Amino acid sequence: MGKRHDSMVTEFKTLVLGASIKPERYSYRAVVQLNNKNIEVVPMGIVEGQIDSIPIIKPFEPLNKIHTVSLYLAPNRQQAYYDYLIDLKPQRILFNPGTENAELAQLLNQAGIRWENACTLVLLSTDQYQT
Repeated sequence: MGKRHDSMVTEFKTLVLGASIKPERYSYRAVVQLNNKNIEVVPMGIVEGQIDSIPIIKPFEPLNKIHTVSLYLAPNRQQAYYDYLIDLKPQRILFNPGTENAELAQLLNQAGIRWENACTLVLLSTDQYQT
């Protein structure tokens, strides 16, 4: 059973886009690790289910106060989310390995949204996520 909002760090509230119910997937591991570090996490994916008792929400659900978006979608599947991501106005977007996208990065630059090519799991394991 995952920890919930009573002790969650909401200032780094993270949307994991491309969340999977398969434990071997990195998106699944990212949700678990964020939750274990008491960082509020919102998994979003096309498959219904849950990760550590956290329900996966459907794509394009309205959200607010998202600090970080951690991308786990291949670049060719990201285009449908461009406007959604920009409208979220997150503090940063993390392009996990394999999700790097120069077109989206340019749009984020124009919108004043910080982005980086970085692995969420590495940032968490090296205590660099909350910097």
